[in-house]
Amino acid sequence: MSIKIILDTDIGSDIDDALCLAYLLAQPKCELLGITTVTGEADKRAMLASVLCKVAGKHIPIFPGSEEPLLVPQRQKQAPQAAALPKWEHDQEFPKGQAIEFLRRTIREYPGEVILLTIGPLTNIGLLFRVDPEIPSLLKGLVMMCGFFTNRQKYGVRPLGELEWNALCDPHAAAIVYQAATTVHRSIGLDVTKQVTMNAKRVREKLRSDLHQPVLDFTEIWFRQRDIITFHDPLAATTIFDDQICVFKKGTVEVELTSERLKGMTVWRSGGSEKHEVALEVDSSRFFEQYFSVFQ
Repeated sequence: MSIKIILDTDIGSDIDDALCLAYLLAQPKCELLGITTVTGEADKRAMLASVLCKVAGKHIPIFPGSEEPLLVPQRQKQAPQAAALPKWEHDQEFPKGQAIEFLRRTIREYPGEVILLTIGPLTNIGLLFRVDPEIPSLLKGLVMMCGFFTNRQKYGVRPLGELEWNALCDPHAAAIVYQAATTVHRSIGLDVTKQVTMNAKRVREKLRSDLHQPVLDFTEIWFRQRDIITFHDPLAATTIFDDQICVFKKGTVEVELTSERLKGMTVWRSGGSEKHEVALEVDSSRFFEQYFSVFQ
Protein backbone atom coordinates (compact mmCIF):
# COMPACT_ATOMS: atom_id res chain seq x y z
CA MET A 1 0.00 0.00 0.00
CA SER A 2 1.35 3.43 -0.93
CA ILE A 3 1.91 6.19 1.61
CA LYS A 4 0.66 9.68 0.82
CA ILE A 5 3.40 12.27 1.43
CA ILE A 6 3.73 16.02 1.01
CA LEU A 7 7.30 17.35 0.98
CA ASP A 8 8.23 20.79 2.29
CA THR A 9 11.80 21.58 1.26
CA ASP A 10 14.51 24.21 0.87
CA ILE A 11 16.10 22.31 -2.02
CA GLY A 12 18.97 24.23 -3.56
CA SER A 13 21.09 24.96 -0.49
CA ASP A 14 22.35 21.76 1.17
CA ILE A 15 22.50 18.91 -1.37
CA ASP A 16 20.63 16.45 0.85
CA ASP A 17 17.23 17.89 -0.15
CA ALA A 18 17.79 16.80 -3.77
CA LEU A 19 18.92 13.36 -2.59
CA CYS A 20 15.78 13.12 -0.48
CA LEU A 21 13.44 14.12 -3.32
CA ALA A 22 15.14 11.63 -5.64
CA TYR A 23 14.49 8.90 -3.08
CA LEU A 24 10.80 9.80 -2.75
CA LEU A 25 10.34 9.86 -6.53
CA ALA A 26 12.00 6.43 -6.85
CA GLN A 27 10.32 4.85 -3.79
CA PRO A 28 7.48 2.67 -5.15
CA LYS A 29 5.58 2.92 -1.87
CA CYS A 30 5.54 6.74 -1.96
CA GLU A 31 2.55 8.62 -3.36
CA LEU A 32 3.99 12.14 -3.52
CA LEU A 33 0.99 14.48 -3.47
CA GLY A 34 2.95 17.69 -3.82
CA ILE A 35 6.00 19.76 -3.01
CA THR A 36 6.25 23.16 -1.33
CA THR A 37 9.45 25.18 -1.19
CA VAL A 38 10.63 27.56 1.49
CA THR A 39 13.21 30.32 2.17
CA GLY A 40 15.00 32.65 -0.26
CA GLU A 41 14.50 32.22 -4.01
CA ALA A 42 11.55 29.88 -3.49
CA ASP A 43 10.80 29.98 -7.25
CA LYS A 44 14.28 28.72 -8.11
CA ARG A 45 13.93 26.00 -5.49
CA ALA A 46 10.66 25.00 -7.18
CA MET A 47 12.52 24.82 -10.51
CA LEU A 48 15.13 22.50 -8.99
CA ALA A 49 12.37 20.24 -7.69
CA SER A 50 10.79 20.33 -11.14
CA VAL A 51 14.03 19.05 -12.72
CA LEU A 52 13.88 15.86 -10.67
CA CYS A 53 10.16 15.37 -11.23
CA LYS A 54 10.64 15.61 -15.00
CA VAL A 55 13.54 13.17 -15.01
CA ALA A 56 11.35 10.80 -12.98
CA GLY A 57 8.52 11.24 -15.49
CA LYS A 58 6.08 12.33 -12.80
CA HIS A 59 3.77 15.33 -12.70
CA ILE A 60 3.93 16.51 -9.11
CA PRO A 61 2.29 19.82 -8.08
CA ILE A 62 4.97 22.26 -6.89
CA PHE A 63 4.25 25.45 -4.97
CA PRO A 64 6.82 28.10 -3.98
CA GLY A 65 6.15 29.05 -0.38
CA SER A 66 7.28 31.69 2.07
CA GLU A 67 10.67 33.27 1.39
CA GLU A 68 10.89 35.18 4.68
CA PRO A 69 10.88 33.83 8.27
CA LEU A 70 8.09 34.91 10.58
CA LEU A 71 10.07 37.33 12.77
CA VAL A 72 13.83 36.90 12.40
CA PRO A 73 16.07 38.07 9.53
CA GLN A 74 16.55 35.73 6.57
CA ARG A 75 19.70 33.58 6.83
CA GLN A 76 19.21 31.70 3.55
CA LYS A 77 18.65 34.23 0.80
CA GLN A 78 19.80 32.24 -2.22
CA ALA A 79 19.61 28.77 -3.77
CA PRO A 80 23.18 28.18 -5.02
CA GLN A 81 22.38 24.94 -6.86
CA ALA A 82 20.11 26.90 -9.21
CA ALA A 83 23.32 27.51 -11.19
CA ALA A 84 22.77 24.02 -12.66
CA LEU A 85 19.26 24.78 -13.97
CA PRO A 86 20.29 25.66 -17.56
CA LYS A 87 21.47 22.07 -18.04
CA TRP A 88 18.07 20.52 -17.31
CA GLU A 89 14.50 20.82 -18.50
CA HIS A 90 12.26 22.32 -15.85
CA ASP A 91 9.07 24.28 -15.34
CA GLN A 92 9.55 28.00 -14.85
CA GLU A 93 6.08 29.15 -13.85
CA PHE A 94 4.39 28.08 -10.63
CA PRO A 95 1.23 29.12 -8.76
CA LYS A 96 1.90 32.24 -6.71
CA GLY A 97 0.89 32.60 -3.08
CA GLN A 98 -0.88 29.23 -2.97
CA ALA A 99 1.51 26.99 -1.03
CA ILE A 100 -0.25 27.24 2.33
CA GLU A 101 -3.68 26.78 0.79
CA PHE A 102 -2.41 23.77 -1.18
CA LEU A 103 -1.15 22.17 2.04
CA ARG A 104 -4.38 22.95 3.87
CA ARG A 105 -6.66 21.75 1.06
CA THR A 106 -4.74 18.54 0.36
CA ILE A 107 -4.49 17.47 4.00
CA ARG A 108 -8.22 18.10 4.43
CA GLU A 109 -8.94 16.10 1.29
CA TYR A 110 -7.19 13.06 2.80
CA PRO A 111 -7.83 13.23 6.56
CA GLY A 112 -5.67 10.82 8.52
CA GLU A 113 -3.79 9.70 5.40
CA VAL A 114 -1.03 12.26 4.74
CA ILE A 115 2.46 12.29 6.18
CA LEU A 116 3.94 15.78 6.06
CA LEU A 117 7.70 15.53 5.59
CA THR A 118 9.56 18.75 6.39
CA ILE A 119 13.25 19.05 5.49
CA GLY A 120 13.73 22.83 5.59
CA PRO A 121 12.98 25.76 7.87
CA LEU A 122 9.44 25.50 9.19
CA THR A 123 7.94 28.80 8.01
CA ASN A 124 5.35 27.24 5.67
CA ILE A 125 4.26 24.72 8.28
CA GLY A 126 4.06 27.29 11.07
CA LEU A 127 1.84 29.45 8.87
CA LEU A 128 -0.29 26.44 7.94
CA PHE A 129 -0.86 25.48 11.57
CA ARG A 130 -1.79 29.06 12.46
CA VAL A 131 -4.15 29.50 9.50
CA ASP A 132 -5.93 26.20 10.18
CA PRO A 133 -5.29 24.92 13.73
CA GLU A 134 -7.16 21.68 13.03
CA ILE A 135 -4.64 20.56 10.40
CA PRO A 136 -2.16 18.86 12.80
CA SER A 137 -4.91 16.54 14.03
CA LEU A 138 -5.79 15.61 10.43
CA LEU A 139 -2.30 14.38 9.57
CA LYS A 140 -1.31 10.74 9.60
CA GLY A 141 2.04 11.99 10.81
CA LEU A 142 4.58 14.80 10.84
CA VAL A 143 8.18 13.76 10.12
CA MET A 144 10.88 16.42 10.35
CA MET A 145 14.59 16.76 9.85
CA CYS A 146 14.94 19.32 12.57
CA GLY A 147 16.62 19.96 15.88
CA PHE A 148 19.51 18.71 17.97
CA PHE A 149 18.54 16.59 20.95
CA THR A 150 21.16 14.30 22.46
CA ASN A 151 24.81 14.11 23.48
CA ARG A 152 25.72 17.72 22.79
CA GLN A 153 29.30 17.18 23.94
CA LYS A 154 29.96 14.41 21.41
CA TYR A 155 28.36 16.05 18.36
CA GLY A 156 29.53 19.64 18.12
CA VAL A 157 27.59 21.79 15.65
CA ARG A 158 29.65 24.63 14.30
CA PRO A 159 29.65 27.61 14.19
CA LEU A 160 26.49 28.02 16.27
CA GLY A 161 27.03 25.50 19.01
CA GLU A 162 23.81 23.68 19.87
CA LEU A 163 21.61 25.12 17.13
CA GLU A 164 20.34 23.19 14.09
CA TRP A 165 19.84 25.07 10.82
CA ASN A 166 16.15 24.38 10.13
CA ALA A 167 15.12 25.40 13.64
CA LEU A 168 17.56 28.33 13.67
CA CYS A 169 16.32 29.85 10.39
CA ASP A 170 12.80 30.33 11.75
CA PRO A 171 12.68 29.57 15.48
CA HIS A 172 9.20 31.03 15.96
CA ALA A 173 7.76 28.80 13.25
CA ALA A 174 9.58 25.84 14.81
CA ALA A 175 7.99 26.66 18.17
CA ILE A 176 4.53 26.72 16.58
CA VAL A 177 5.11 23.35 14.92
CA TYR A 178 6.42 21.70 18.09
CA GLN A 179 3.40 22.96 20.03
CA ALA A 180 1.02 21.21 17.62
CA ALA A 181 -0.58 17.89 18.48
CA THR A 182 -0.27 15.25 15.76
CA THR A 183 -0.78 11.49 15.82
CA VAL A 184 2.91 11.01 15.03
CA HIS A 185 5.29 13.94 15.68
CA ARG A 186 8.74 12.63 14.71
CA SER A 187 12.07 14.50 14.68
CA ILE A 188 15.32 13.23 13.24
CA GLY A 189 17.91 15.63 14.60
CA LEU A 190 21.36 16.75 13.54
CA ASP A 191 23.03 14.72 16.29
CA VAL A 192 21.79 11.54 14.55
CA THR A 193 21.93 12.58 10.88
CA LYS A 194 25.61 13.51 11.24
CA GLN A 195 26.30 9.79 11.47
CA VAL A 196 25.28 9.07 7.84
CA THR A 197 27.90 10.61 5.58
CA MET A 198 29.66 9.86 2.31
CA ASN A 199 32.76 11.41 0.75
CA ALA A 200 32.86 12.91 -2.72
CA LYS A 201 34.57 9.94 -4.38
CA ARG A 202 32.04 7.48 -3.02
CA VAL A 203 29.11 9.75 -3.93
CA ARG A 204 30.23 9.90 -7.56
CA GLU A 205 30.51 6.10 -7.59
CA LYS A 206 27.09 5.47 -6.04
CA LEU A 207 24.88 8.02 -7.81
CA ARG A 208 24.46 6.13 -11.09
CA SER A 209 20.71 6.04 -11.71
CA ASP A 210 19.07 8.33 -14.28
CA LEU A 211 17.31 10.16 -11.46
CA HIS A 212 20.62 10.86 -9.77
CA GLN A 213 22.19 12.54 -12.81
CA PRO A 214 20.78 16.02 -12.11
CA VAL A 215 21.55 15.47 -8.44
CA LEU A 216 25.18 14.89 -9.43
CA ASP A 217 25.19 18.25 -11.22
CA PHE A 218 23.78 19.92 -8.11
CA THR A 219 26.34 18.02 -6.05
CA GLU A 220 29.30 19.42 -7.98
CA ILE A 221 28.21 22.90 -6.88
CA TRP A 222 28.05 21.64 -3.30
CA PHE A 223 31.52 20.07 -3.60
CA ARG A 224 33.10 23.42 -4.49
CA GLN A 225 33.14 24.22 -0.77
CA ARG A 226 33.28 20.77 0.89
CA ASP A 227 34.07 17.17 0.03
CA ILE A 228 31.48 15.27 2.05
CA ILE A 229 27.72 14.84 2.02
CA THR A 230 25.62 14.23 5.11
CA PHE A 231 22.34 12.48 4.33
CA HIS A 232 20.27 14.51 6.82
CA ASP A 233 17.02 14.67 4.87
CA PRO A 234 17.13 11.26 3.17
CA LEU A 235 17.46 9.71 6.63
CA ALA A 236 14.24 11.37 7.73
CA ALA A 237 12.46 10.16 4.59
CA THR A 238 13.61 6.55 4.86
CA THR A 239 12.24 6.24 8.40
CA ILE A 240 8.74 6.59 6.92
CA PHE A 241 9.22 3.32 5.04
CA ASP A 242 11.45 1.48 7.52
CA ASP A 243 10.97 2.49 11.14
CA GLN A 244 13.80 0.19 12.23
CA ILE A 245 16.49 2.45 10.73
CA CYS A 246 16.42 4.69 13.81
CA VAL A 247 15.70 4.09 17.46
CA PHE A 248 13.05 6.56 18.66
CA LYS A 249 12.03 7.59 22.13
CA LYS A 250 9.00 9.61 23.18
CA GLY A 251 9.16 12.81 25.15
CA THR A 252 8.58 16.52 24.80
CA VAL A 253 10.44 19.07 22.65
CA GLU A 254 10.51 22.78 23.37
CA VAL A 255 12.11 25.55 21.30
CA GLU A 256 14.12 28.29 23.00
CA LEU A 257 12.88 31.77 22.04
CA THR A 258 13.98 33.94 24.96
CA SER A 259 17.76 33.90 24.66
CA GLU A 260 19.11 35.74 21.62
CA ARG A 261 22.24 33.59 21.62
CA LEU A 262 20.35 30.29 21.80
CA LYS A 263 17.16 31.21 19.94
CA GLY A 264 16.04 28.16 17.99
CA MET A 265 17.69 25.61 20.28
CA THR A 266 15.56 22.48 20.66
CA VAL A 267 15.34 20.96 24.13
CA TRP A 268 14.08 17.38 24.42
CA ARG A 269 13.02 15.75 27.67
CA SER A 270 11.92 12.15 27.93
CA GLY A 271 8.61 11.53 29.61
CA GLY A 272 6.21 14.38 30.21
CA SER A 273 3.38 14.57 27.69
CA GLU A 274 5.35 12.29 25.33
CA LYS A 275 3.78 13.96 22.29
CA HIS A 276 7.05 13.93 20.33
CA GLU A 277 9.32 11.10 19.28
CA VAL A 278 12.99 11.82 18.72
CA ALA A 279 15.62 9.70 16.99
CA LEU A 280 18.35 8.62 19.41
CA GLU A 281 20.35 6.15 17.29
CA VAL A 282 20.72 5.20 13.63
CA ASP A 283 21.71 1.98 11.88
CA SER A 284 23.83 3.57 9.15
CA SER A 285 24.21 0.39 7.09
CA ARG A 286 20.48 -0.22 7.13
CA PHE A 287 19.87 3.38 6.07
CA PHE A 288 22.18 3.24 3.06
CA GLU A 289 20.74 -0.13 2.04
CA GLN A 290 17.21 1.29 2.16
CA TYR A 291 18.15 4.50 0.37
CA PHE A 292 19.92 2.92 -2.61
CA SER A 293 17.55 -0.06 -2.88
CA VAL A 294 14.89 2.00 -4.70
CA PHE A 295 17.14 3.11 -7.57
CA GLN A 296 17.51 1.04 -10.71
